[in-house]
Amino acid sequence: MSVIQSIRDKGAWIIFGIIALALIAFILQDGVRRGGRSTDNTTLGKINGEKIERVAFEEKLTLQEKMYGAQGAQREQLIGSLWNQEVERIVLKQEYEKLGIQVTSKELSDILFGNNSPLRQEFTDPKTGEFRVNDAKQAITQLKKSKNAEQINMINNVYIEPTIEQTLRNKYQGILQQSAYIPKWMIEKQSADNNAIASISFAFASYASISDSTVKVSDDDISSYVNKHSNQFKKEEETRSIAYVGFDAAPSQTDSLTLLNQIKSYKNDFEATNDAKGYLAKVGTDLTFYDSYFSKTKMQQPNKDSLVKIPVGTIYGPYLDGSSYVLAKMIGIKNWPDSVTVRHILIATSNPQTGQVLRADSIGQKLIDSISVAVKGGADFAALCTKYSDDPGSKEKGGVYPFFAQGQMVIPFNDYVFDHAVGSKAVVKTDYGYHYVEILGQKNFAPAYKIAYLSKAIVSSNETVSNANTAAAQFAANAKNRKSFNENAIKVSKQLLMGNDIKANDNQISGMGASRQLVRWIYEHAAGDVSDPQEVGDKYIVAIISSVNKAGTMSVSEARPLCENIVRSTKKAKILIDTKIKGNTLESIAASAGTSVQRADSLSFVTPFIPNMGSEPKIIGAAFNKSLQGKISELIEGNSGVYAVRVESNAAKMGTTDESGIKQTMLQAARMSAFRGLDALKKSATITDNRSKFY
Repeated sequence: MSVIQSIRDKGAWIIFGIIALALIAFILQDGVRRGGRSTDNTTLGKINGEKIERVAFEEKLTLQEKMYGAQGAQREQLIGSLWNQEVERIVLKQEYEKLGIQVTSKELSDILFGNNSPLRQEFTDPKTGEFRVNDAKQAITQLKKSKNAEQINMINNVYIEPTIEQTLRNKYQGILQQSAYIPKWMIEKQSADNNAIASISFAFASYASISDSTVKVSDDDISSYVNKHSNQFKKEEETRSIAYVGFDAAPSQTDSLTLLNQIKSYKNDFEATNDAKGYLAKVGTDLTFYDSYFSKTKMQQPNKDSLVKIPVGTIYGPYLDGSSYVLAKMIGIKNWPDSVTVRHILIATSNPQTGQVLRADSIGQKLIDSISVAVKGGADFAALCTKYSDDPGSKEKGGVYPFFAQGQMVIPFNDYVFDHAVGSKAVVKTDYGYHYVEILGQKNFAPAYKIAYLSKAIVSSNETVSNANTAAAQFAANAKNRKSFNENAIKVSKQLLMGNDIKANDNQISGMGASRQLVRWIYEHAAGDVSDPQEVGDKYIVAIISSVNKAGTMSVSEARPLCENIVRSTKKAKILIDTKIKGNTLESIAASAGTSVQRADSLSFVTPFIPNMGSEPKIIGAAFNKSLQGKISELIEGNSGVYAVRVESNAAKMGTTDESGIKQTMLQAARMSAFRGLDALKKSATITDNRSKFY
């Protein structure tokens, strides 16, 4: 845990420990209980008849936003991942119930207080790394009476429920894995396949010898192929496609120039002011003023080499940083170490993150003053720290934090320990309370800089946005059907773009970025409908729904990109066989195709590849057909052309067969398939997904 995080989390850590222990007591006392949440009459979905209620879903979603929002996870992403988690949880729970798999209270207790406890971090001795089981158990009886339902629910969802779920899943997967069995005949068959090799001679006529443009693939051809291979063209959910045009509302050159002139107008006043922080607060800046110092190595500005050379009190810029114009003012330069080690005692008065007051400020100040006097009088620092410090990250270590870099502490603490000499001691006040600090060591001194940045992003003016919106609205008004939509796009010189395979719960359309509201519009309207202008990113989009593709067998237009080349190859094969390939020997067949007889040796039954030809499963199958040994096969439609094959030999290669190894490999593969069983359960489940009606 970093120094700054330790200080910031101090108050929350105490509360967390109390809530966690209270929850454990609650669960151990009352046994494992699942469900029981209140629901409203809005059902987000059903899994094999079991409802996912929106209220319960929103509770979990809110928790995940708190957990993962700081890491950049978007709400739309979390909705999708949480839905998948809920579907998995329900289909697995239904399997657990069929099999009678449970987690008893004793098992839960063993896990909570065992080596893999989810609460180890909260009850681990920082000196020894030992999990303090007895401390946790003793605290249970003292902390049963917690009434904070929200925090209890949070700990339950974050720690307890996932522990139960993982234990149940491990049991279920263990049953599946132990059920794997490989019979002897299968081992012998695999051994024979592994050892089988063949040699062939063949004549070949390539599909590439016929131009694609001469072989037309009709809709009827595609439809016929799809009907014959319908299982390959099944779709589990509806998709829709759109055509659309975009009207750019991104900042114009005029917008950029206007902002540049505005930034220039600030330069003299910014340079003249003695209160950079106040000035930035008055005019506004997109880069928060950091009222402390950083070494050049810690700076993240693209032109820091130039910035560190400007004199104190002067301005660099304006310069372009990404999509922002910036003025940089040098406030001060100091010679600071790049890292410091300290020891401290924290008397906490508040937790700024929660606003909780832990003790009166006056009481905290008196206590830290008493500690200061005691240390100066020769009292043992480590003993005082253990007894009084409210910082869990350091109190068991005598208050010591090893070397840490600039900027990891809150500013008052950071500035004192980097700006004073080794051996200095003082009371430092921060938002968290009072710290008695002693500087133990410093290293690697170098210049550190305090720089104030007046930064403003280049944004679209109202005029730019209005012009784009107006143009999009005029386009939509003049495009009431597909014909007029296309004609209007040509008239205004707009490229017609496509969005395909859009699903009801998609958050974005390929090539467009985040566009959830447009996706909702697409599924609230019918084929041929034209949208009003939709703001997506820095564009206004006008779209027309070009097709609605229902779940089930794909339509011809959907299937064509997937099978058109296959169908074309089949038609080419017929042309080659009917009109080009002649003869009853390999030599005559090769001559009619304009090629020569080729040879392929050491072909493997388990690897369907022919050297220099590629993947050809049908040809490999023929190579191991003993009835073709010394004979010429019928013409075979392969992946890359038409073949005629003569089998020269096929037999088992010499060598020792490791049937035990083969068995273990096959068993391992069978056991690993248990982890893919979840996909089968979800595919076989009856799932009603109403998310698109709510999000």
